[in-house]
Amino acid sequence: MVSAARMETFLAVARHGSIRRAAAQLHITEAAVSAAVAHIEKLLGAKLIAKSGRGIALTEAGRVYAEYCRGILGLMKEAQAAVRRAETGRLRIGVVATAGEYVLLRPLASFRRRFPDIELSLSVHPRDALFLELQHHETDLVIAGRPPRDTGLVVRARRPSRLVVVGLPELDPLHTTWLLRGRGSGTREATLALLDQLRIEPPVLTLGSHGAVLAAAREGLGVTLIHSDAISQDLENGALRVLPVEGTPLDRPWHAITTRTPTPTTRLFLAHLLDPAEVGSDAFHPH
Repeated sequence: MVSAARMETFLAVARHGSIRRAAAQLHITEAAVSAAVAHIEKLLGAKLIAKSGRGIALTEAGRVYAEYCRGILGLMKEAQAAVRRAETGRLRIGVVATAGEYVLLRPLASFRRRFPDIELSLSVHPRDALFLELQHHETDLVIAGRPPRDTGLVVRARRPSRLVVVGLPELDPLHTTWLLRGRGSGTREATLALLDQLRIEPPVLTLGSHGAVLAAAREGLGVTLIHSDAISQDLENGALRVLPVEGTPLDRPWHAITTRTPTPTTRLFLAHLLDPAEVGSDAFHPH
């Protein structure tokens, strides 16, 4: 039987592609990391890592085993949280950047005031990474677009939102640069699909963050497709304008998503998120 500690050690090696960096993260010796991996390989009768250039890489068996380790360790932590009282439990929320900045903060603040003893954590990642974390039980609840089919994830609630094209008023969306989010972003995918629908191939500029895209749009570097939640202040002060583009606005509601077995604390937060008396206009609606 492989212990949870050895699984954690192996996953650190898998993440970093380095015995040395894994040891530094875990605050143990490199010899201890190597011994843990060797112990697992002996028990499994399979080679999990191999040298690759100056570092190491997972073998196919290593990649498969890493996926199982993530799921097993996530379930172990979820099981510990599931038996605690909801009001004193732990809640790990994952959000895409726009939702984190413009959708979730006020409901999260009011939830914290109601339940100060709950241990809260918030992580911001691209949509695809969030769904993967949720599938591995590394996150309890995700606020993002709709999850892919056949993932086993469950949409518990929705909040309306639209995607609109914004930029400086003098820009023609059909003949200017389009500003894109990084890979793994649902908004990026929606933008590329819209360009296909419009049958245009404009210049594109990829920027790594939501804030960078908005800043570039304000400076006139191009136009971008973005959630209406994120631009109310820019529209009010005239920094940006919604531009008419065929096929827009796009209906892209926010979704509150969990696994099939949400913890008591997760269910408590969902109830809060659905209660207009507690969160006002930020409330979600049952799915």
